[in-house]
Amino acid sequence: MIRLLWKRLTSASLVLLAASFFTFILARIVPSDPALAYVGPKSTAADEVRIRTMLGLDQPIPVQYFKYLKDVISGNWGYSLSTKQPVLHEIANRLPPTIELIAVAVGFAIIFGLIFGMLAARFPHSVGAALIRVLSIAGISVPAFWLGLLLQLLFVGRLGWFPATGEFDLDIKFTNPIHHITGFPLFDAAITGNWVAVTSGLQHIVLPALTLAAYSFGLIARMSRANLLEVFSQDYIKVARAYGVSERVVLFKLALKNAIPPVITVTGLSTAYLITGTFFVEQVYNWPGIGGFAANALISVDYPAIMGITLLGAAGYLTINFIVDLILTKIDPRIEA
Repeated sequence: MIRLLWKRLTSASLVLLAASFFTFILARIVPSDPALAYVGPKSTAADEVRIRTMLGLDQPIPVQYFKYLKDVISGNWGYSLSTKQPVLHEIANRLPPTIELIAVAVGFAIIFGLIFGMLAARFPHSVGAALIRVLSIAGISVPAFWLGLLLQLLFVGRLGWFPATGEFDLDIKFTNPIHHITGFPLFDAAITGNWVAVTSGLQHIVLPALTLAAYSFGLIARMSRANLLEVFSQDYIKVARAYGVSERVVLFKLALKNAIPPVITVTGLSTAYLITGTFFVEQVYNWPGIGGFAANALISVDYPAIMGITLLGAAGYLTINFIVDLILTKIDPRIEA
């Protein structure tokens, strides 16, 4: 375990260093003036000079980069050029709704992906298996923003089952305000017994979570089907069936145990993908997460915010991959840490 931790921390440090370097260089190459973006279009030349000095833009690029690294390590990720607020503060305020959305999406993807994958492997030549293959391919191929619009047209416009946008109903903050304890709105509503807000939040989160889960669902369903079909062809499965072992025992106790490690790997990779994939979904559903902040940062060339979001995404990828490695080594000791 100590060796695994040392290896992962070393590789994570190098990846984060490389991500910060390339993002910093690209932000400086983009033809824009951060000082002008900070002070606004009605600024004077003296204001621009003052802001340029305050932001350290008058120093050489290597000096700026090493100063940025020092500030990041100390917890100072800079100030957003568009909101004039600390980048770390902006990310911390917007991250909890995004994490809740990703958590629900991953839950949907794992549950439906495994169920549909097992059904497709159990009945490989049925019409249902063909339909599951079509759904899994569509989940991987269809762009998230387009799928989100389709789901809004069907479940909001046609059926009226779910609300179109937002995290809660607009009147919740007046009739049943949420008392923030952990910073996660839906979780805080649940632990404080605010069931009106919980019901509203669950209704609002279904469509964006399904939209976000589509890609991961397709990967998990296809991977679980392929691995189960391979395991079903093994001799020990044939022997178990010849001895009259029930299909439930064969599937859940014999086959699934040996087919699950690759599925866990794919689940981890697709979950890491959702960290950045959520940006498009949040824009479609007007979700108050980090996606709107990222989109505005890209449009306004807010390089401190862009760099902060990039580091956050890289750290998320590394953390999820580390968790997957730990799970795999516990499930199968033959896997090298």
